[in-house]
Amino acid sequence: MCLNEKTEEVVGGEFQTEGKMPRGSKSKYSSKQKRQAEHIEEGYEKRGTSKKEAERRAWATVNKATGGGKKSGSGRGKKTSKASSRKGGRKGGTSSRGRIKKKK
Repeated sequence: MCLNEKTEEVVGGEFQTEGKMPRGSKSKYSSKQKRQAEHIEEGYEKRGTSKKEAERRAWATVNKATGGGKKSGSGRGKKTSKASSRKGGRKGGTSSRGRIKKKK
């Protein structure tokens, strides 16, 4: 067997390469990222999205904002994008905006 050769095995219906994290594992995310995803997921569920779809969308949003899981190494710190949260905040106020009474 060659040292560079990687073995593959079936885990949960998917092929996994030895030494790689299984898809869907959240072990490489910080506790802050996990809290953010949970909060976003709850918001989607309140709006009637299924549990599975809400979880998928929540993690996609966290990945977009933070660039994925924890990464080691000097100089790898990147600012988080606030585009998704800004959009949500702006979008959420549209229905009530029309009900505001104008001052005379």
